[in-house]
Amino acid sequence: MQSLRELYRIGKGPSSSHTMGPQKAANIYAGRHQDATAFEVTLYGSLAATGKGHMTDVAIESVLKAVAPTTIIWKPTVFLPFHPNGMMFACMDKDGNRLDEWTVYSVGGGALSEGKADEHLEGSENVYDLTTMEDIMRWCQESGKAFWEYVETCEGPEIWEFLRTVWHTMCAAVERGLDTEGVLPGPLGLSRKATVYYVKAQGYKSNLQSRGLVYAYALAVSEENASGGIIVTAPTCGSCAVLPAVLYHLQKNHAFSEQRILHALATAGLFGNIVKHNASISGADVGCQGEVGVACAMASAAACQLFGGSPAQIEYAAEMGLEHHLGMTCDPVCGLVQIPCIERNAFAAARALDSNLYAAFSDGLHRVSFDRVVRVMKQTGHDIPSLYKETSEGGLAKL
Repeated sequence: MQSLRELYRIGKGPSSSHTMGPQKAANIYAGRHQDATAFEVTLYGSLAATGKGHMTDVAIESVLKAVAPTTIIWKPTVFLPFHPNGMMFACMDKDGNRLDEWTVYSVGGGALSEGKADEHLEGSENVYDLTTMEDIMRWCQESGKAFWEYVETCEGPEIWEFLRTVWHTMCAAVERGLDTEGVLPGPLGLSRKATVYYVKAQGYKSNLQSRGLVYAYALAVSEENASGGIIVTAPTCGSCAVLPAVLYHLQKNHAFSEQRILHALATAGLFGNIVKHNASISGADVGCQGEVGVACAMASAAACQLFGGSPAQIEYAAEMGLEHHLGMTCDPVCGLVQIPCIERNAFAAARALDSNLYAAFSDGLHRVSFDRVVRVMKQTGHDIPSLYKETSEGGLAKL
C-alpha cells in the first residue's frame, strides 16, 4: 500500500480523475516527445462522457499544445477493459507518421495506471505491509499503539511535515471559499452558497449553529474545487470538502491542537488508503460511494479519534460512514462537479459527525467490519450500470 502522499494530492479542481490525472499523463507523454509535430489524444468511456464539463480537454491541451498542435477525439460509448477512464496518446513526426501509441488510465484521486493491477505510474513504492483494517487493528492491539502511530511507523516522522502542508492547504480552501461570492463556472449558473450559510449560521442557537457551520465549511471547499481552486484530494477532488469541513469545524469549536489534527489526518488517510488499495476511489469505476462515501469514512474516523475513540470505535465510525453510502451513484449534471456533488459533500460531513457520535456511544463491537464494507462497495460499484457512473447518461444527470 502506497504512501499517504499518493492519496492526499494538492492541486487544482474540479476533478482528480478528469483533470489532474489526464494533465499528469499529458506531462509524461510530452516529456517523451518534445520533437513531435502533432499530438492526438483519444478519450474513452466516462472520461469522454463528462470530460468537457470537467475541462479534461483544457487540462491536456494546456500541456501538449506548448509542444505541438493537439487534436482531442471523444469516444464516450467505448469502454476500455481495465478502467472506464481510458486515454490513448499518439504523436506524429515531421513526415506525418503516427508514432508511439500509449494507453493509460486515470484511476481516481489523480493516479495513473497502464492497466496493471496494483500499479500506479509516478507513484511511490509500497510503504505499508498491512493492507486490511483487520490486520492493522491487530497490530494496534498487540503494540498498544494508535492508527496514527502505525502511519508514522511506516512513513517515518517526515510524514508530519507533509500532513502539515496538507492541513494548511485545506484551511486555506475553507477560508477562501467563505470569502468568495458569485456564480460558479459552467452552464448551470449555480451561485456560491458558503458565505450565506456561514452568515446565517451565526444567528442560530449553538446546536443548530454547529451544523450550519459544518455545511458552510464543506460548501466553501466544494465551491473552490468547482471553480478550479487549489484543494487537497481527500480522497478525490469531487469529495475534497468532507474531511477539511469536519476537521476545520472541530479545531475551531474544540480547540484541538494542530498536532492532534495531523494525527487525525493520518488516521483518515489510512482508512482512505485501505479503500484505494483494495477497491476503488474512482466515481467512474464504483460510483460516488467510492468518492463521497470514502471521504465520509475518513472524516468519521478522524472525528472519532479526536474525541478519544478506541481503535474499535474509530473503525466502527469509519465503517458506518462508508456503509451508509453504499450504492450511491455518480451522476453529475452537465458533467460538472456541482450538482449533486457540492451538497453531497456538505451532507457527508454532517453524517461523519453523526457516525462519530454513534460509535462513541457504543463499545466498538459490531457485526459488519470495515474490510467487509470495502469489499461490498467494490462489488456494488461494479454491478452498477455504467450510465450511473460519471457518464452523465442516467440519474440526476438526465433531468
